[in-house]
Amino acid sequence: PGLAKTLAVRTLADVMNLKFNRIQNTPDLMPSDITGTYIIEETSGKRNFKFQPGPVFANIVLADEINRATPKTQSALLEAMQEKQVTVGNNTFKLDLPFFVLATQNPIEQEGTYPLPEAQADRFLLKIKVGYPSFEEEVEITNRYSSVLREHRLKTLLNKNHLLSLQTLTRQVPIANDIKNRAIKIITATRTNKDVIHYGASPRASIGILLASKARALVKGRNHVSAEDINEIAYPILRHRIILNFEAERKGMTTDDAIKHILDKVK
Repeated sequence: PGLAKTLAVRTLADVMNLKFNRIQNTPDLMPSDITGTYIIEETSGKRNFKFQPGPVFANIVLADEINRATPKTQSALLEAMQEKQVTVGNNTFKLDLPFFVLATQNPIEQEGTYPLPEAQADRFLLKIKVGYPSFEEEVEITNRYSSVLREHRLKTLLNKNHLLSLQTLTRQVPIANDIKNRAIKIITATRTNKDVIHYGASPRASIGILLASKARALVKGRNHVSAEDINEIAYPILRHRIILNFEAERKGMTTDDAIKHILDKVK
């Protein structure tokens, strides 16, 4: 907590002129609190049911402390993340594109947390570690917030159409067959390395590592995917998709250690 994750996501939405909503997950949060519900509206002496959209109806949704919600409530995001739509009662509502779900979670050792089901964790493309700032960075942060605060107006750098075009362009970035095959071998190796991994990654991870590597190449200004892209993206792609076995945990291994073990083996 306190690492400006919400501020970072809100700023990202602002510079892209996208609608942003934040969901604070708690044990008493209900699925309808996320997806929306029907309310009774009285007009001209008649009562009608009107759909009241929930916070999931945005371009960027931040599910804060997602593992504080019950599994039933966590699953309310599944359809939205996979199908880009929400079903309430007998009606289905399409979500506005582009649509992204970002989530934060508490360490599982903390009280009042529920493990994120594998099916839902698999829906997230990446798991990114957010660490503490360096000493110099923290000094700068305190200097800014302990002096007179200035109002900063952010410029819009992208809009919805530009972002959708970039998503299309990302898929068009070429990747050599040998690099593609190695990427898929890395994913399949998580299912066969029983000496370290109890539960491996699904084919969704194979799709994810290729798309994310293409996006990284584009951000780096290259028109092709390199082996470096695959190696760097493998960590955030696999962190939340593999479960270590008892022996690996006994030795104090982390998921990043297991991923490095696989990257060293798959050439």
